[in-house]
Amino acid sequence: MARPPKYDRQKVMDAICDRIAEGESLRAICLDNDMPGTTIVMEWIKESDALAKQYARARERQADYYAEQIIEIADNSGKDTVITKEGIEQVNHEAIQRDRLRVDARKWVASKLAPKKYGEKIQQEITGENGGAIQVNHMGKTKLDPKDL
Repeated sequence: MARPPKYDRQKVMDAICDRIAEGESLRAICLDNDMPGTTIVMEWIKESDALAKQYARARERQADYYAEQIIEIADNSGKDTVITKEGIEQVNHEAIQRDRLRVDARKWVASKLAPKKYGEKIQQEITGENGGAIQVNHMGKTKLDPKDL
């Protein structure tokens, strides 16, 4: 049985985090012959706060990368139309749907990787009468009448 290779954790994590920041998945990176498996990488992250922080920053940068890709995909209209054999220009619905899927997938992942930056912002505002401040009245101790319950 072969002995597992020794890795320079920091050097390997630097390479992994750089690739993650460029949009690659951890799973795809760990399929490379010179990389440890995902289980090993996740153990390293669990064991080291420094590596966990580095990995988290790489995931935030990955969210930024996906956000930039969304703009590129949306701005690229090169495949939106096709020329038929008869020379007629037609809308390429398949390419448009594929781009919509690519954009939606990246939006979803970016919102999960960096929810404060790319997630849906839900804000709830409560106002009082005529849009003014809410008034709170302190009634002190009151005695409840069981008939009112």
